[in-house]
Amino acid sequence: MGILYLLLLSAAALAGKEKAEPLQRLDEATAVFKEIMGAPDKSIPQDLLDKSECIVIVPGLKKGAFIIGGKYGKGYISCRRHGVGWSAPGTVRVEGGSFGLQIGGSESDVIMLVMNNRGAEKLLSSKFTLGGEGEVAAGPVGRDATAQTDAMMRAEILSWSRSRGVFAGISLQGATLRQDLDDNGAIYGRKVTNREIVQSSSMPVPNAAQGLVSILNKYSSRK
Repeated sequence: MGILYLLLLSAAALAGKEKAEPLQRLDEATAVFKEIMGAPDKSIPQDLLDKSECIVIVPGLKKGAFIIGGKYGKGYISCRRHGVGWSAPGTVRVEGGSFGLQIGGSESDVIMLVMNNRGAEKLLSSKFTLGGEGEVAAGPVGRDATAQTDAMMRAEILSWSRSRGVFAGISLQGATLRQDLDDNGAIYGRKVTNREIVQSSSMPVPNAAQGLVSILNKYSSRK
């Protein structure tokens, strides 16, 4: 009876941790974006952020996760809602691919800007693998920098990584992004899809995500 009781307690604790993690990760994503945009000479260019349709923020990707389980990490996607600003965030899992800088460090943060509706449609599908020509490119760094190369001008998605204090554009060729219905369930109380979350005008921003949406609107308020 004692062993069974301990097992039940352990299962309950694990379930509670799994439910809490997506909420805690929202705070981490908020901090990552705030820190990166707070460094003008090493941030995402303001003009690109203002032109973007969606953003993906994946905080604290572990190098070990790639070696052991083939998963890079989890994060969030938010898209602009006409007349409102940034949407409530949906959750994403990022797996596989070549992430450049993070391979040399123990941990990295990844940010992606989705530059047009076509790219947004791809990311809002249940699963999407980056790799088509002109689809994704390493983004430039610096608040006043602009996308001057043809690759950047054509790219549907621009991506950056921060590892050991170094923030730079990286290519995410071969990386797979998929929505995480379980984590969405932990945040919204039901297993809602990312498309429903970011495109529905009736989807409220949950309390746990207010900080993230607020910081996105602070740095880029286009509606």
